[in-house]
Amino acid sequence: MTRIATLQGMKSKSTGEYFEKIIERACKYYSDMNYAEIQKTPEPMRVIKRLDGGKFVAVFTKQAQPDYKGTLNGGQAIVFEAKHTDSEKMLQSVITAEQEKRLNKHLDLGACCYVLVSFEFREFFFVPWAVFRAMKGIFGRKYIKPDDVREYEVRYVGILLFLEKLKGEVEDE
Repeated sequence: MTRIATLQGMKSKSTGEYFEKIIERACKYYSDMNYAEIQKTPEPMRVIKRLDGGKFVAVFTKQAQPDYKGTLNGGQAIVFEAKHTDSEKMLQSVITAEQEKRLNKHLDLGACCYVLVSFEFREFFFVPWAVFRAMKGIFGRKYIKPDDVREYEVRYVGILLFLEKLKGEVEDE
């Protein structure tokens, strides 16, 4: 692996962990408000070697599922994938085949399914899965830009209020 690739990998890991912390804080907020109970889906892995101090070496056993699953107050299931980019567009291909399969299945069963998108940690969008998966037909290309999905923008006020619009929709039903 080249030095540039190593540095890029470290940067991607760091931004992913930062985005995860933002989401975890929001999930705690929604749990404390008794609006939703949402948890990170653990990555499927198998331990191949145990080390001292509770550490281990592991390998992933299959492709990842959507990042977060939970339940909204009232019983509605919610499932979403979280994606961050430092560019001006989010490619549809960031969703793996396994994630697509699982999101489709949850949607077919009646769950609320989304892709939570961060553009440079400045703009955030909670895009319905049905829109994200159909972006070629809707936008004419297999990527989205912030202006394409402005109606799904969510506020970040120390807490990422990604369920704010959904909460209004659920209460209106």
